[in-house]
Amino acid sequence: MEQQTSIRTSLQLGIYKVIDPVVKVFIKLGLTPNVVTSIGFVLNVGVAIIFILGAEEGNRGDLRYVGWAGGLILFAGLFDMLDGQVARLGNMKSTFGALYDSVLDRYSELIMFLGICYYLVGHHYFLSSISAFIALIGSMMVSYVRARAEGLGIEIKGGLMQRPERVVTIGFCAVLCGITSSYIGGDYKLYVPGIKFHVFETMSIFTIPIVILAILTNITAFKRLMDAKKALLEKK
Repeated sequence: MEQQTSIRTSLQLGIYKVIDPVVKVFIKLGLTPNVVTSIGFVLNVGVAIIFILGAEEGNRGDLRYVGWAGGLILFAGLFDMLDGQVARLGNMKSTFGALYDSVLDRYSELIMFLGICYYLVGHHYFLSSISAFIALIGSMMVSYVRARAEGLGIEIKGGLMQRPERVVTIGFCAVLCGITSSYIGGDYKLYVPGIKFHVFETMSIFTIPIVILAILTNITAFKRLMDAKKALLEKK
């Protein structure tokens, strides 16, 4: 766990070095952390709109919408880091700002998953849509367990699927799915001799990680719950 935390911290510090020049520009322009957070939220609304348009106007084999939505997910995810850095470097930290950031992060994730579920249902990926909904539940519970534990005076962090990991996983795999479809086609299916149904299709590049996300987010939430229980027992 400590090694995982160390790697995650090192990656964050590396990203901060890259985005700090952008942060300084934002500060000079007079953008507050709450404004940056709001921009990230609006971008995630855009993600949902792209998925919904893909369900309404696209067809099952047209995965360009998935790719473009993935790109916007990654771009919006940058604002999760930018707002915190704007607050730190611009000396604009506030208790309400931290609350505002947390609330809009939850709204952003809910709206993103709304778009994903709408797209999957619209193109008849029923089992994948259920997986996306379970991933949504796990994502919310990861955050809720931490918040509830902090309300009891316990700091609970860590786990395999915190918000940055979720954003990168979904965004990257969506982009990869869209790019791959332009080379092998969105309708590509892989069959194994002797088996009547396909074992892989282009869309699997996006849906398989969602299944993994559904499992790992809920494992992370449960582990945090057990960590909180252990901490509470130690306090007695």
